[in-house]
Amino acid sequence: MKDPPAPHHSRARVGSLQEGRGGGAWALHRPGGRDVGIMAVAVLGISLSAPLTTLLAAPMLALAFWRNLGGAAVLLPVLLLRERSMLAGLRPRELTSSVVAGLFLAAHFAAWLPSLSMTTVAASTALVTTTPVWTALAARASGVRLPAATWWGLVLAVLGVALIAGVDVTVSLRALAGDGLALLGAICAGGYVLAGARARQRLSTSAYAVVCYTVCAAAIAVAAVLVGNPLTGFPARDWLLIAAITVCAQLLGHTLFNLLLSSVGPTMVSLVILLEVPGALLFALVILQQVPPLLALPGVALVVVGVGLVVRASRPAGLAEPGT
Repeated sequence: MKDPPAPHHSRARVGSLQEGRGGGAWALHRPGGRDVGIMAVAVLGISLSAPLTTLLAAPMLALAFWRNLGGAAVLLPVLLLRERSMLAGLRPRELTSSVVAGLFLAAHFAAWLPSLSMTTVAASTALVTTTPVWTALAARASGVRLPAATWWGLVLAVLGVALIAGVDVTVSLRALAGDGLALLGAICAGGYVLAGARARQRLSTSAYAVVCYTVCAAAIAVAAVLVGNPLTGFPARDWLLIAAITVCAQLLGHTLFNLLLSSVGPTMVSLVILLEVPGALLFALVILQQVPPLLALPGVALVVVGVGLVVRASRPAGLAEPGT
């Protein structure tokens, strides 16, 4: 898998959305055609995660452990065969951001996956994709001045998420607790995305992902031991589901989004991840025969429109629109 150009090389091609100085890794960049294609595949991958997870009988910590360990194992040969020269020059301190990202990712899974058994797929997925709220606030605090259209897109997208999740508020205390866990998962995902953006300034996708996923798997294993959850001994159906989730969500989802961090920035990645909400709703309808509530439909539309505004706002100044 070939990495995209580093941020300072790609600005002439895609244009920066950063207004003023500061921001570094958190600045926004317009996605090119290749980036849009990668985004589409990644969204499909992560959209399958929640519906497939609800079919799993094994403990959620076991799923998080195996999908991360499996993702690291698949990418390790790529790292050793194609990027050995880069490994030779690495210093331990250059891996710090990758380790931090792995710990945030472990916290994300530990919070979000249990929420799927406490609330609906729609509510859990909608709340966990509020990550751009936290990454945008962190980007603004770091000095990035985001364009007005980006903020409008963010507002519309988050409003759509709120409409989808709002149905669950009055269902039960258990559902409300599940909503809280999903929201905590979103906050942890924000830390994962931002730490990953820093790591990808120095490391290739495979190097970063192997370190991040390995650290995440190790942290999850420790947590599983502490709470007494088994990591093995599951029926064949559960192993097949774990394999499917690893391929779809981990390799085609997380890994492809990691590939995009250095070219489009973490705020853009987090906003595009909002498309997981309508995607998960559609897959839940097909796989689980779970019909989304009527209120979810305008929420889905707002999510799509909001993300569209952000992508449109990222066009470089001076790019003329074709005549109609």
